[in-house]
Amino acid sequence: MDVDFKNKGTVEVIVEAGVSCIEFSHPQSNSLPSALLKKLTQAIEQESSNPESQIILLGSSGDRVFCGGASFDELASISNEKEGLSFFSGFANVINAMRKSPKIIVGRIQGKAVGGGVGLASAVDYCFATDYAGVKLSELAVGIGPFVVGPAVERKIGKSAMSQLAIDATQFRTAEWAFNKGLYSQVYPTIESMDQGISELLKSLTYQSASAQTALKKILWEDFDHWDELLGSRALISGKLVLTEESKASIQLILEKKNQIDK
Repeated sequence: MDVDFKNKGTVEVIVEAGVSCIEFSHPQSNSLPSALLKKLTQAIEQESSNPESQIILLGSSGDRVFCGGASFDELASISNEKEGLSFFSGFANVINAMRKSPKIIVGRIQGKAVGGGVGLASAVDYCFATDYAGVKLSELAVGIGPFVVGPAVERKIGKSAMSQLAIDATQFRTAEWAFNKGLYSQVYPTIESMDQGISELLKSLTYQSASAQTALKKILWEDFDHWDELLGSRALISGKLVLTEESKASIQLILEKKNQIDK
């Protein structure tokens, strides 16, 4: 029986002690189909204006993978440029929602981050991770390229490090590498120790001035107002490339390998 993974996945929000905890989940390695990207954008926008919280914590479920990136099932189903633009605009919308949020967003990266997952980790304002949180920009290997998430990654780790990830698209870089490049703010040996570190920072932040944090957030992102247009144009590039024969063949090969593993 075929499973409609496009409509699978959840986004849960819990507000407690001045913190909006946003957690996304998907049965395929926390991958991100368009429906889940839309829910994630809406949750970030909603909690950005929630007077009951001061900080946003963004994370995913499980303990092995933070985010597997784009949904390959949905990538394989894209049949025209309009659908391609719509899908990749979902990543642009999430990143821009994080950029525009007046609240500091803390990231919780418990496991591997691939493609769009690296983009999410790059767009948070302070990022915690474990030793298992390797990173990989896999887009070039499937004929696309990290065009939408690239600006967020480049902003965080610089063009040289971003190009290393983008060009060597089949290899994971370690969490230590990501820490040394500035993607991760702190790295811990276990999820438990990471969560303790997160708890301590969140408690400290909620005792501090919300107005000062909003002013700081504005300064951190003050030169990126053009990203609505930039990321939109990047989504158009990806939307066209995913329709090429090379890309379709690569995506199909990955899906066949996954199906064999599932069997």
